[in-house]
Amino acid sequence: MSSIQLPEAFVSKYPHKFAKGGKARYLRGKRILPKPITGREAIPDLIDRAFLAYNGARLHEACHLFTNRMLADQETTIGMSLAGALTPAGLGASSLIPLVKAGFVDWIVATGANLYHDLHHAMNLPLWKGTPHLRDVALRKYGVVRIYDILLDHTDVLMRTDEVLHRVLLQPEFQKEMGTAELHYLLGKYCAEFERQTGLKDASLLAAAYRAGVPCFTSSPGDSSIGASIAEVELKDSRLRINPSIDVNESTAIVFDAQRRGKKTGALMMGGGSPKNFLLQTEPQIQEVLRIKDAGHDFFIQFTDARPDTGGLSGATPAEAVSWGKVDPLKLPDAVVCYGDSTVYLPLLTHYAMARRKPRKLKRLYDRRDQHLALVRATYLKNGS
Repeated sequence: MSSIQLPEAFVSKYPHKFAKGGKARYLRGKRILPKPITGREAIPDLIDRAFLAYNGARLHEACHLFTNRMLADQETTIGMSLAGALTPAGLGASSLIPLVKAGFVDWIVATGANLYHDLHHAMNLPLWKGTPHLRDVALRKYGVVRIYDILLDHTDVLMRTDEVLHRVLLQPEFQKEMGTAELHYLLGKYCAEFERQTGLKDASLLAAAYRAGVPCFTSSPGDSSIGASIAEVELKDSRLRINPSIDVNESTAIVFDAQRRGKKTGALMMGGGSPKNFLLQTEPQIQEVLRIKDAGHDFFIQFTDARPDTGGLSGATPAEAVSWGKVDPLKLPDAVVCYGDSTVYLPLLTHYAMARRKPRKLKRLYDRRDQHLALVRATYLKNGS
């Protein structure tokens, strides 16, 4: 075979420097030529070196945005939304509790189902790893419930959880009108006690949020077994009433307080749906309803498997959110959408953040609910609304 001599530019140590003119502004990113994987890499190093394109690159961007931008400032207020069955899959214990304890998440909006299934872990009622390839008629016959490939006992898990929840909701502290943040704070107190009784540690997200003072809202309080249990005790003349307007005002007050103090706010969203909208609607509530001038959230990270072209909220992009005032248009470079499964990406994001960033001081936003709400009310009334 004859020898072919490469041009000098090809053998240069820095070939990208030969890009000139208008093209140079585009051809200046990190070169895609990773070193071979050895199996000895730490996960954060692997993400930095090998996740270079497509949704791998979006995960890399999300990890950097979360860790190096959102968490860099102790005062940035970070809200997290949770859709999809994450706590049954163990993501509460493995990924969410570490974020809460480290002060990396300051307030949460979750589906009621995520918080209901969290109760199983607090009560030491087991869920089992299974397979999706089972006969559901047979499962029904034997009293086994399936969440895709997660299996649990109908009687010994669901019914026992409902029985304990029923007794808890009849306790004196629940006999009043409240929002879901207060509801889940009180439930978290019981979950912390259940952990103590069973000897478990860091099993329940609600318990961790209670200890850290992290408010946990649910945007659809009637759409879960917790909501069903509340409806049940109402039949027994319980005075417990959930007022969603309290949630709207309290969540808005969290964001407004941060913005009014000149601090940044960020949204970290696992999936889409109602929790995503509830987290982001805090800005339209401030700007459109309360008529208080504001620009929108500063940071936006979403993991989703939904397409934007169907018109659903789950797939709506941060650019679309700008049109609603949910995201500051000047901060779109600080917005990342990573398409895929949260059960894959969330543990990696958590690991990356825990490895690269020291814990932040807990904001304990639950303890400041009245203070935040008073600020919103005073500003609203001052504006003559």
